Amino acid sequence: MGIKAFQDYYPDDLAHCYGCGRLNESGYQIKSYWDGIESVSHFKPKAYHIAVPGFVYGGLIASLIDCHSTGTAAAAKYKEEKRGMDSLPPIRFLTASLKVDYLKPTPIDSVLELRATVKEMKGRKVIIETNLIANGQICARGEVITVQIPEGIKIGQGQIKGQK
Repeated sequence: MGIKAFQDYYPDDLAHCYGCGRLNESGYQIKSYWDGIESVSHFKPKAYHIAVPGFVYGGLIASLIDCHSTGTAAAAKYKEEKRGMDSLPPIRFLTASLKVDYLKPTPIDSVLELRATVKEMKGRKVIIETNLIANGQICARGEVITVQIPEGIKIGQGQIKGQK
């Protein structure tokens, strides 16, 4: 059996995100993994992810950075608490702030690599820095401030399973 992605551990009621939800058949379904102290994800844009001919739409870039970063924040928190990602209660993060710097046009015909590191962890807040790389070049850089969903908070119609 292969290594599970961070997103594969999300409880079903929290696995519908357009960017990273494994249960969203129309979404990107990105997968993030540890690679040393960094997390990594790969995504191949489709022809319809276009901004101008040959280049990726900036909204896709922001979405990928956002979802990879929140997944990385959750995985880092599990590591800090020295527990498995399948343990209860589940740890999930939401985006409090997303800042993206677009450094170069991102070619649409390449596999995009996202590499993230934890910049700061303090209580329920984790700050993640993520680079989006295409053909060996950093095309965008993001800083995402994430906040852990507190125990007992209701998301949509349901309560987070495993939490009080």
